[in-house]
Amino acid sequence: MDNQLNELTVALGQIEVLVGQPERMLDKARALAAQAREAGAELLLLPELWLHGYDLERAGEWAASPGEGGFAEMSAIARQFGLYLAGSLLERHEKGISNTAVLYAPDGALLGSYRKVHLFRLMNEPRYLCPGDRAVLCPTPWGPVGLAICYDLRFPELFRAMALGGAVLFLLPAQWPVRRIEAWTLLARARAVENELFVATCNRVGTDGQVDFPGRSAVIDPWGRALVEGGEEEGLLIARIDWKEMRTARRYLTVYEDRRPDAYHL
Repeated sequence: MDNQLNELTVALGQIEVLVGQPERMLDKARALAAQAREAGAELLLLPELWLHGYDLERAGEWAASPGEGGFAEMSAIARQFGLYLAGSLLERHEKGISNTAVLYAPDGALLGSYRKVHLFRLMNEPRYLCPGDRAVLCPTPWGPVGLAICYDLRFPELFRAMALGGAVLFLLPAQWPVRRIEAWTLLARARAVENELFVATCNRVGTDGQVDFPGRSAVIDPWGRALVEGGEEEGLLIARIDWKEMRTARRYLTVYEDRRPDAYHL
């Protein structure tokens, strides 16, 4: 890794997601991007389904094809503010509609898109959405960046596959409710520690119907420490990632060298 790429400043846009109000959400996203840029951030992560909200009954109305709708808007915001920009939207494709996370480069180019593999039955996601079928790594100057979405956090196999593929950072947008917030913080730290890399999570705040969302967005380092962690209010969180910490952790605890895949069977 080039010396000038030893650090990355990440911004988390912890906001309330307003269902069915895309224009207001676009205004929020642009304001966050402007604040992130002013703060010196290079990458901005937005919550899961940040543009239209968790309105799956109207998924057909809100979904867009790649390069259109919200995807085109994200590309334009990335280009306007010169940021890497990530978050998830409803994507329409030949097989149906998916909850899709994307990462755009500062020139607006799409670096990768990931369709949520693990659909959440408690919210009837399998009824409305088509699951993805593969992990995704996005090329960046700092190394491969893995994408995941909310409920995926409970499936360590997905993250280990990305880590073995060379991932240095996981980006995870979410709408994770307050009733399971302890699992949220625990699992985010576990994914960072077990893979000895960085994890950035962005969870929404506010209330949707009878469900409360507590935020607690965070950037976690390879030791399991929160470089920044939000509370329950809207706001932009900033953290500086030092890639040397990942290399130090991997030299200290040689997890990858000590793996025994040959023994992982019953």
